[in-house]
Amino acid sequence: QVQLEESGGGSVEAGGSLRLSCGVSGNSGNNYCLGWWRQAPGKQREPVAYIRTDGSTFYAYSVKDRFTFSQDTTENTLALQMNSLKPEDSATYYCAAGPGVPGRPKNCVWDYWGQGTQVTVSS
Repeated sequence: QVQLEESGGGSVEAGGSLRLSCGVSGNSGNNYCLGWWRQAPGKQREPVAYIRTDGSTFYAYSVKDRFTFSQDTTENTLALQMNSLKPEDSATYYCAAGPGVPGRPKNCVWDYWGQGTQVTVSS
């Protein structure tokens, strides 16, 4: 079982920055994917940035060069630094975790989710 708790959401004007944090506790070993998803009203939940079990990092095309994912294995935390925010980045952001798929290092099974934190970007 893995517990996830996000913090750091808020409201910012376009072009501003926010930093999200996620505390990870429980049994999330080296074979777990960890990262961030988001869901805007009326839209499907989508991946934003995450680390796979092979150590590679995924970024959604829409956030590349603006968002940075990081992991502190000592503190068991994840972070998402979001710069140059746009109104279309407004969403509820979720911290997520789950095991990788044996034999398929680029795939993850997202079993665990935080409660989410709201990010609102005004134009």
